[in-house]
Amino acid sequence: MREFDLIRVLTRRLRAARADTHLALGDDAAVLAPPAGHELVVSTDTLVAGRHFPRDAHAADIGFKALAVSLSDVAAMGAEPAWATLALTLPELDSTWCKAFVEGLLQAPGAARVDIVGGDTTRGPLSVTTTVFGLVPAGTAVRRSGAQAGDLLCVTGTLGDAALGLRLWQARPRMRENAHAQWLWQRLHRPQWRRGSALRGRAHAAIDISDGLLADAGHILVASGCGARIQAAALPCSPAFAALCPQADRHALQLAGGDDYELCIVVPRAAQAALAAQLDCPLTVIGVIEAQPGLSVVDAAGAPLPTGAYPGWDHFRS
Repeated sequence: MREFDLIRVLTRRLRAARADTHLALGDDAAVLAPPAGHELVVSTDTLVAGRHFPRDAHAADIGFKALAVSLSDVAAMGAEPAWATLALTLPELDSTWCKAFVEGLLQAPGAARVDIVGGDTTRGPLSVTTTVFGLVPAGTAVRRSGAQAGDLLCVTGTLGDAALGLRLWQARPRMRENAHAQWLWQRLHRPQWRRGSALRGRAHAAIDISDGLLADAGHILVASGCGARIQAAALPCSPAFAALCPQADRHALQLAGGDDYELCIVVPRAAQAALAAQLDCPLTVIGVIEAQPGLSVVDAAGAPLPTGAYPGWDHFRS
């Protein structure tokens, strides 16, 4: 397979479906027509083999995750995804791998109408860069800076699954038939981004959990100039996580593991039930926003836990 063979595969499989995509693949640039009264919400993510996904991950899973992580960022802003671009760097071209990658990419949006409208291909170590463009009615984007004292701190779904799945990835030969392990690997490779439009008019602030709950919640607190207290016992976990995670490791994986791409949401008490009813997944209250800056985590008895032991993901930490 040659580069232009790959481009033809991409062009054929990634045909535009949206009426507001006036020109997609096949030209020097895309031509898009955002509807009147809306703003664009744009997010870019790069995934590198051996850093963001195992080098032996399946091509379809890599394609799925590459797009899902940017879809999650757009959702955290309350936007509906509309368009995406893709830059793919490969050490070599393999037609079977490329076709599987595209299939995974196409599955990531689910029911959302997302057109792939451009990108680039080049040779080098395996990495994927996606940019997603979302639409939100003007002035309604959910930002990190709106948290207020007394608000509830909530999370969608469950936490720690992807981090535990990664830990168990090398144990595939002996755990291949374990249903819990299979579920955790699915959470690692195919994160389920959430319905962000439900946040508009209800959430005061939000962020997607990519680097760990403490790290990402901390970004909200810094932007909002406030603090929070998290109840460790309230952190939601899946049956698979509960079955396979050693009790001693639970806090570390749920507070700092990252890669679940759930949403951390700050919502006023009066709007929590309405938000929960509109989301496509469970919403769990894990704490409360406080006026005093800082982030604390307490156990079931109210005793503080050492949050400094859970710094979250940092690409450049040695």
